[in-house]
Amino acid sequence: MALIDELESKSIYVIREAKAQFKNVAILSSFGKDSTTLIHLVSKAFPFGIPFPVVHIDTGVKFPEIYEFRDKLKDQYGFELIVARNEEGIRKTSPEKDRFECCMERKTNALKKAIAEYGFDALMLAIRRDELPERGIERFFSPRKEGNWEIIRPKKPNEEGDSPFEYLQDAEFSGWYLFAADFTDERVDHYRVHPMLDWTEIDVWQYIKREGIPVNPLYFAVNGYRYRSIGCMPCTSPIESDADTIDKIIAEIQSYKGVGERAGRAQDKEKIMRRLRALGYM
Repeated sequence: MALIDELESKSIYVIREAKAQFKNVAILSSFGKDSTTLIHLVSKAFPFGIPFPVVHIDTGVKFPEIYEFRDKLKDQYGFELIVARNEEGIRKTSPEKDRFECCMERKTNALKKAIAEYGFDALMLAIRRDELPERGIERFFSPRKEGNWEIIRPKKPNEEGDSPFEYLQDAEFSGWYLFAADFTDERVDHYRVHPMLDWTEIDVWQYIKREGIPVNPLYFAVNGYRYRSIGCMPCTSPIESDADTIDKIIAEIQSYKGVGERAGRAQDKEKIMRRLRALGYM
């Protein structure tokens, strides 16, 4: 089995497991390449219709192309769309004045309000382990307790090794301890489900090409520039590029050496994301 087939199979397994374990699942989507790929994977897991609503956190400062692409994708895949906005937070914050406060109100608090309003017990996200160090220690089913998540657990007396702890993601798909999560833990507020953890940036693009998945036009070069990663307009910059096709994007990524995928984001953005993650965002 080719690597891309293995990734697809594992992702679909996790998606179907989420449907079996939880009562009210939603897909959280930015409508970038990764979350669009996740929507496609869910459609393959459930060929007769996507059973989960798709939640879009609208910060009020997204690219116009994102809204246009979102609506086209909704028509193509036929999913229920929920747009979450923190109107009060949008009114009182500005990315120019305080990026953290802006992200906290427009992203984290908007997400928390949506979870509370709709009663979601699981959110499905398209994060990948290779994107950021914090995402590298994530797992397929990640319990959230007041915004925090556990990355280690004490070892049982019969478990081998010098360390008294085991990283929870190491236990996944072990055959005996299939997922490092206790789905019956009543202390958990909700779970984050990450079907695409093992994918890389180039895996995603190769899969998009194979499957004919729609692509946001911001990813394709125009006048020598394109977006490698898409976020809010004030915090995202294009990169120099002539890649105006998927094949050219794949070749371009293969030529990168030590340049992170999110290099086009504001320099303080990743520090902010770490703080937001601890407070309940992605």
